[in-house]
Amino acid sequence: MLGPPMNRDELESKVRIAHRDDHLLILEKPSGLPTTRPDEGPCLVRVARALDRDAELNHPTSRLDAEVSGLVTFARTRRANEALEEARARGDYRRLYLGLSPAPLPALPARVETEIGIDPRDPRRRLVNGGRDPKRAASRIAVRVETPHVALLELRPETGRTHQLRVHAAHVGAPLLGDVVYGGARRVTLPNGAVLRAPRVMLHCARLELPRVGGEGTVVVTAPPPEDFRKLFERLGGDVSALDQPCG
Repeated sequence: MLGPPMNRDELESKVRIAHRDDHLLILEKPSGLPTTRPDEGPCLVRVARALDRDAELNHPTSRLDAEVSGLVTFARTRRANEALEEARARGDYRRLYLGLSPAPLPALPARVETEIGIDPRDPRRRLVNGGRDPKRAASRIAVRVETPHVALLELRPETGRTHQLRVHAAHVGAPLLGDVVYGGARRVTLPNGAVLRAPRVMLHCARLELPRVGGEGTVVVTAPPPEDFRKLFERLGGDVSALDQPCG
């Protein structure tokens, strides 16, 4: 269980402004809050509009699944939205995610490229090299640290398909802890009999590197993993200092 659902105020109060300039608003999203939703329930888009009422656009240029935490970029202007679409096409819109997977892991390919399609039996799920409306998807996956019980992964999407990193991690034998939809374990049993539970999909968007709209250079924003991620990693034998290592 993920615990009792938080109400709108509790969820939205956990959102943090990580960066704001004339063209971009970057928010740090907590787990449990969807980026968008069709009804009137809490979501990150509504928070962005409340925090930034004067923005011309406030369009999310990426989306995190509800259980995933981390950085989400909003284009505050139409110029920014166009610039980030062009940056994606050039490969200049860079994101780094951290994920937890049970160890030991098999040897992982440095790069994964497949098609990802919609599961015809469940449109909420995605399939590798199958399903409806398949689209090319590419990701880079590397192990930053591996202990006897947990691996800390660095995941970098080159494309932006729904559930892409979760699907690709599972496809190469490194399903994310807590991601039961794609074969990830909810529980890990240690040799001493202790059972540790992943409270959610253990994936966090930790770093963004974007071209500076209307200027030279890049915008680099980082966000450390939240407490639930850090605590599980530490209890599984990981050194939490590894979560804060510089990464490019």
